[in-house]
Amino acid sequence: MALWSIRALFLSLCTIAGFAITQVRPEMISNGTVGMMIGFGFGMLLIAIDEMLKGFSLRAFSSTTFGLLLGVVIALVIDRSGLFEFVDAKTRWLIRLGVFLGFGYIGIVLAMRSNKEDFSLIIPYVRFAPQNKPDNLLLLDTSVIIDGRIADLIEANFIEGLIVVPRFVLRELQHIADSDDPIRRARGRRGVEVLNRIQRNTNNEVKIHEGDFPEEAEVDAKLVRLARNLKAKLFTNDFNLGKIAELQSVNYVNLNELSKSLKPLLLPGETLSLRIVREGKDKGQGVGYLSDGTMVVVNQAQTLIGQQVQVQVQTLLQTGAGVIVFADLKTPMAA
Repeated sequence: MALWSIRALFLSLCTIAGFAITQVRPEMISNGTVGMMIGFGFGMLLIAIDEMLKGFSLRAFSSTTFGLLLGVVIALVIDRSGLFEFVDAKTRWLIRLGVFLGFGYIGIVLAMRSNKEDFSLIIPYVRFAPQNKPDNLLLLDTSVIIDGRIADLIEANFIEGLIVVPRFVLRELQHIADSDDPIRRARGRRGVEVLNRIQRNTNNEVKIHEGDFPEEAEVDAKLVRLARNLKAKLFTNDFNLGKIAELQSVNYVNLNELSKSLKPLLLPGETLSLRIVREGKDKGQGVGYLSDGTMVVVNQAQTLIGQQVQVQVQTLLQTGAGVIVFADLKTPMAA
């Protein structure tokens, strides 16, 4: 609404300017009405051009300008090479026109077809970030957005930097949110909510990156390539994606591995308080869980399901899924 107000003001000024010209330079336009119509038409033309360029981003404009300048430089080199010295003036003018138009067009097309990262040395991505923000780029994949723990880390100031979310990740997230499978749909909508939560946080700026790699079919391959080009740190929960990133010398953080490393270290003899939630595998056993999800198998606690109890750690068993704690019942507590 504010944009259309500015356009209306601009159109009014153009119309007034057209009338003013008839008063200052009547030899150019003698009729005031005609001057106003010319000013109005000029303003409408610029507004129409503005509307056509609505989806044209600043980065696309920068890339296009660079491509045009490159094409003009090449055309200028050819023009100054002396190839057309023995051509008559009229023919040479036509050749020059063709060379400049042709190479200018080719430069623009090449710039538009190239990835934005190809121009990172000339148009650095981080230049669009405020100067008081950190320079390190943090690239998020779909799995880590859906997981949601990344938002907790950002809000707790454990992660600082410019959060980069690629456009192709947003498309994948939207595709999951629109899935016919209710579980996938719920995961997708959770991811959208987490992303909105991250964007509302004022401590870290979030940028939607428009770069894409059409030649890469898989989102994982696009993420690794984008992280390498931007020199960004990739955040993921995908074990295989992390290994691919490691093979290509891309810095990455797997939140599942980070979570495992932050689990509290339990030692035999320690006392824990937990709620027994179900029966164990063996007779008489009860099972509870710590706040980080660690399973605790308690002997002689089968009859205490639903109650809060104190247990003493006896042994710890390391498995592929994590650590299982075996404990003995100490003192039952009221539920």
